[in-house]
Amino acid sequence: MPIFEYICDDCGTKFEKLVRQNGDALACPKCGQAHLTTALSTFATHSNGKAKASQFPACPGGMCQTPEICGRD
Repeated sequence: MPIFEYICDDCGTKFEKLVRQNGDALACPKCGQAHLTTALSTFATHSNGKAKASQFPACPGGMCQTPEICGRD
């Protein structure tokens, strides 16, 4: 059962919802309206230390376009 993030188009409230079935009715918990936009979810991770660059897989083109995202900076 995935957790989705939504933003209410009417009042701007951002909230999460555990969706049990595709047909679940959704409404903003603040204003009760159903005009919602699905938000991009982010996640957090924890590690015991910084990995060495040699432990990362190489980018297909050999040059990473987003080193700040993949950790190869």
